[in-house]
Amino acid sequence: MSAIDVSYTIDGAADAPVVVLSNSLGATRAMWDPQVPAMAERYRVVTYDTRGHGASPAPAGPYTLDDLVDDLAALLDEVGAQRAHVAGLSLGGMTAMRLAAREPARVHRLAVLCTSAKADPQPFLDRARAVRSGGTAPLAPAVAARWLTPAFAAAHPDLVARLEAMIAGADDEGYAACCEVVAHMDLRDDLARITAPTLVISGADDLALPPEHQRVIAAGISGAELVSVSPGAHLANLEQPLEVTGALLGHFDVAGDAR
Repeated sequence: MSAIDVSYTIDGAADAPVVVLSNSLGATRAMWDPQVPAMAERYRVVTYDTRGHGASPAPAGPYTLDDLVDDLAALLDEVGAQRAHVAGLSLGGMTAMRLAAREPARVHRLAVLCTSAKADPQPFLDRARAVRSGGTAPLAPAVAARWLTPAFAAAHPDLVARLEAMIAGADDEGYAACCEVVAHMDLRDDLARITAPTLVISGADDLALPPEHQRVIAAGISGAELVSVSPGAHLANLEQPLEVTGALLGHFDVAGDAR
């Protein structure tokens, strides 16, 4: 499958180094809203919707992880970034790691959050089947419930409603095909090929991809730094925005000019 033109937003100065943020399975680029303002003060921040999500197209499946990487590489070309800092959460982290392993010259510094190099396939295959039979909307409350800790969710019902709407708004077939990408993904052999300085962020309370997944990634990438945020579930960037944004900026700022 050839790359598709994903929907994206750019914030920050046109001549600043580029940071690309890749979204979680079921989310849209809006999941990065807490990070963008501070990052855009010193970077050209590109957020986008993975195929099948948000405003991006949902071509007929099946998809592979390399299809999603092709989309990201084409997006870098579209915004004129031969090289960029790349951060991704969950599915976005898988996409970012594969890009860093496959095309190391394109990734200056890498940050991956609440993601995995190899997940248990069955829950994702089951979810793909459920979505194909009943759509994303019935699954939205259960999926969103794993994105935030119960206490944080109870205190932020408006955020929970927005997250459920994100999931329900995903294209059914596109979402199912992305579930299958996660099910079939195995990046364990890729980890040693990643040369970009890497930050791994773990949500201490993440039930979707628990901290042991991030420990495997940090152990497999030479020199990787592992940070745990607590409390924090799967979308730890929403629950701990100051800590996560600060960690990302601290990691990217070491690099100087990434252009």
